[in-house]
Amino acid sequence: MISAQAWADAKMVWDFHQMHHEPRPCSVAIGLGSHDLGVADATVDLYRRGMAPLIVFTGATSRTTQALMPRGEAVHYRERALELGVPASAVMVEPRARNTGENIRYSRELLEQGGVDVSSVLLVSKPYEERRAYATARKLWPGVDVVSASTPMTFMEYVDSIGDAKRVIDMLVGALQRLLIYPQQGFMVSQAVPNDVSAAYARLVDEGFTSRLVPVP
Repeated sequence: MISAQAWADAKMVWDFHQMHHEPRPCSVAIGLGSHDLGVADATVDLYRRGMAPLIVFTGATSRTTQALMPRGEAVHYRERALELGVPASAVMVEPRARNTGENIRYSRELLEQGGVDVSSVLLVSKPYEERRAYATARKLWPGVDVVSASTPMTFMEYVDSIGDAKRVIDMLVGALQRLLIYPQQGFMVSQAVPNDVSAAYARLVDEGFTSRLVPVP
């Protein structure tokens, strides 16, 4: 049973993870691979709205996506985009990345090798990964303007879509831990975490929402 306090804390952390950027036209839209095909759908929607002339889908497979996307996350995303009517010429695939840093680094390499001039990136992720993706891109691709985007949905809509509230809260907690520790490891830029968000995070950890935490040396 999840307490009322935990629900309130999770909602606060969810809100912090979202950058609340207004989508605007960029050089390219990059859809970050995951278990969630909604990322592909959101990227296609932005493409249709004229927010980017080109899409890059990036991602290999992971423990959580191997069964669902055996050909690789980026490949399945591309197939979804083509099903939705995006021309093949507008979609590039980066099939090697296994974490957010590799998503950014390998997508950058792919675009440079393809001779694509990139001044701005529309970075499309799961809703609770917006801030982490933004901070990573700012570190690894400092010369471009980064705009974060995801499927527009509320916290409870996302919980319902996953069907496992504890799993979602665990993911929110894990994503925030990375925002706290990864800047010191050189993986992303540092971002200030408000005191109330830090307190909510600490309470959620104390309540046992810890399955997505990484060991801290």
